[in-house]
Amino acid sequence: MSLRRSARLGSIPTAKAPLQATVKVTRVPTNGITKSRKASTGKKAASSVSAKPQTQTENSYWSPEPPAGPSTDSFDKQTSDNITNSRLHTPPPLDRPVDPHRTNATLLTPHGSSVTAYPSKTEDASPSKTGMPRPLATTGTLLEKATAHLIATDPRLKTVIEQHPCLVFSPAGLAEQINPFNSLVSSIIGQQVSGAAAKSIRNKFLALFNINDPAGIAHSRFPLPEEVAKFDLPTLRTAGLSQRKAEYIQGLAEKFASGELSARMLAKASDEELLEKLIAVRGLGKWSVEMFAVFALKRTDVFSTGDLGVQRGCAAFVGRDVTKLKAKGGGKFKYMAEKDMLELAARFSPYRSLFMWYMWRIENVDIAVLGG
Repeated sequence: MSLRRSARLGSIPTAKAPLQATVKVTRVPTNGITKSRKASTGKKAASSVSAKPQTQTENSYWSPEPPAGPSTDSFDKQTSDNITNSRLHTPPPLDRPVDPHRTNATLLTPHGSSVTAYPSKTEDASPSKTGMPRPLATTGTLLEKATAHLIATDPRLKTVIEQHPCLVFSPAGLAEQINPFNSLVSSIIGQQVSGAAAKSIRNKFLALFNINDPAGIAHSRFPLPEEVAKFDLPTLRTAGLSQRKAEYIQGLAEKFASGELSARMLAKASDEELLEKLIAVRGLGKWSVEMFAVFALKRTDVFSTGDLGVQRGCAAFVGRDVTKLKAKGGGKFKYMAEKDMLELAARFSPYRSLFMWYMWRIENVDIAVLGG
């Protein structure tokens, strides 16, 4: 399979939604990990990782397949809006048990019921009752415990953590309800196309399954897996899908319709089981599954060595001049060898997803296409 790149290096706005955790955003001294805001200066920032002017032309991600997730809006803005809206109506739960190696989001089935990996009460989450590992945190303490672990492992992360609260794993972020079938279909639709094109194709795809009310007005809805599985490929292609994408989406729908994939399985599967099940789906590669596991399933111990933005952030974090490394070019791991990345990230387990998130922050990587 040819090597493809996705997303862009760029500035991402810090999400404005308040964070219901103990991470305090403060003004920090210049001897931490900082980013220069001025692209015109030739001076290096006084930090352990030098700041660099941002470029809008350099691709910031490498992946062996196209990107996962819709690319219509900035992930940070979209997540912030979703979290803000949810807080206006229902306070996020703070005591639901969560575990690094299980799905920490609430998953919706295609028919509207919800599934969580662990029961709502901590006392009901013992291994003897669930058959799973004992949870290490709750929705209210996960972010606090994770960031404390990162800082204790390497204090240089303190500055970037204080500057960029991670909404993905905040109590409100963990309260988001995710329909995995809808998310994965949107992921496939968004592969190798612009954000505007992905939005247009998605709208046309949904229009194929419109329902008319008594007044004859069509209402858009996301179809059930069994409905998509029964649609013939030529009809699916009228939405603007390529032949291959139509086949991918139909194959995914068949797996959900048959029960081979389900919200319950995705919630409770181990990390290894999750990867094995999803990469067996045509159209989903390892990188796509890793991004889905982090941004949709909210799994906290995922680390993607094949992501160029993560490679670049890791190299900068250990003090390498990524500009010079880029100039050398060539190879899948142009910024940092995979072995070195794995050794670096291992120290931050079981919260490598957050470590990875902060590696993107260090290099101001645009993660707009990753919010599945």
